[in-house]
Amino acid sequence: MGKIAFLFAGQGAQHINMGKALYEVNDAAKAVFDSAENHMPGLKRLCFEGSLEELSITVNTQPALFCVDLACAEALRFEGITPSAVAGFSLGEVPAAAFSGMADFDTAFGFVLERARLMQSCAENNPGAMVAVMKLPDEAVEKLCEMIPGSYPVNYNSPGQVVVACHADSADLVVKAAKEIGGRAIKLRVSGAFHSPYMNEAAEGLRSYLKNVSLKTPEIPIYANLTARPYTEDFSSTLASQVNSPVLWCKTIENMAADGFDLFIEVGAGNVLTGLVKNILPDAICAGFENPEDMEKIKELCRC
Repeated sequence: MGKIAFLFAGQGAQHINMGKALYEVNDAAKAVFDSAENHMPGLKRLCFEGSLEELSITVNTQPALFCVDLACAEALRFEGITPSAVAGFSLGEVPAAAFSGMADFDTAFGFVLERARLMQSCAENNPGAMVAVMKLPDEAVEKLCEMIPGSYPVNYNSPGQVVVACHADSADLVVKAAKEIGGRAIKLRVSGAFHSPYMNEAAEGLRSYLKNVSLKTPEIPIYANLTARPYTEDFSSTLASQVNSPVLWCKTIENMAADGFDLFIEVGAGNVLTGLVKNILPDAICAGFENPEDMEKIKELCRC
């Protein structure tokens, strides 16, 4: 066994009852939810009892997933399982920053509330969509976007899977164009064209917000979506620029593997990242941690 990495889930992983079982049995997870509740009354009800429709509203989704992701990671740390590095997909980079020590809880949660507010405002002012394009090389997707004005390759998820952000009226054009050149495309159920120039105002707003926030050198290396490399400096700029820049997830995982990581534990809701890692690194060991019954499996993998 080489080194352990924690991967923090992003927007789209939300589901009903997320985090409830862990909250009831793990003191570290409970502390995260209780602290978040002090900042955002009703958050526990949202996570534990909220409808999928409620959970899918950006201003709700982001703080809820932040809470679940961080609670899962802290539950593992409480049991003595700690990573040598962390990474988060999109929204997941914020709880990863909190776990790494780059930001304390209050700072990170305040940031995620502002991030969610600004991104939802951008989505409402600039109607956008996102389309997952599969079975095509990255270069083919990039050329496709050049042909459709206002379309951008934004999430480089894994080999043969790139997400395109576009104007809401262009989503069907992206799907059609991808199919015409031999690919497969699916419109995603999201409320905006994230990680693209449609989010420029949100990025500027976050840069202004972070001028009054103190970020520290991470105690645990955190790989950035923006660079696919660990944060070394310009913490505020890198974190703010993430919202209107591509997520270099495939390159991030490849770089982590090159740096000696071979056990990837997805913390938070769902198992999307586990699937992506297996597509990128077929020989990597991957596991998800969301519920109490996952704990023994994780412990066993970490003992190997």
